[in-house]
Amino acid sequence: MIRYALKCAEGHGFDSWFQSAAAFDDLAERGLLSCGVCGSSDVTKAIMAPRVAPSDGDSPQIADNLPVPSTPPTGALSAPDGKLQEMIQAMRKHVEENSTYVGKNFVKEARAIHDGTAPERMIHGEAAPEEAKALVEDGVQIAPLPFLPKSKAN
Repeated sequence: MIRYALKCAEGHGFDSWFQSAAAFDDLAERGLLSCGVCGSSDVTKAIMAPRVAPSDGDSPQIADNLPVPSTPPTGALSAPDGKLQEMIQAMRKHVEENSTYVGKNFVKEARAIHDGTAPERMIHGEAAPEEAKALVEDGVQIAPLPFLPKSKAN
């Protein structure tokens, strides 16, 4: 296992464990990594301090002399890391429990609901920025969500 410090295009920093360097590269190439804060899939490795084992056999240390864990953390990597992430997780739960995921059909479904040709209901899904802008310009009430659908999240 290898631990990488990662950052997204928006500047959010986080750590994650990978089976190998090749496993990270494969996931990155396939666009399967995403930021837990903003959902950006533009994730890269951040600059990291190397692990250096002292010659006296003590446990490894990182640059600021904090002990480095010898095994990956036992908690879920998806566990919230602060109040903002807790709020985003609560929002995700509420959206998933109270609306229907329509995926790439979001624009079509939102227009149909707005026009009255489909039953009114809460939906969430995916739209390109231009499509979302057109919906707003046409008076369709939509809002962006601060997370990716589970099928696109890590």
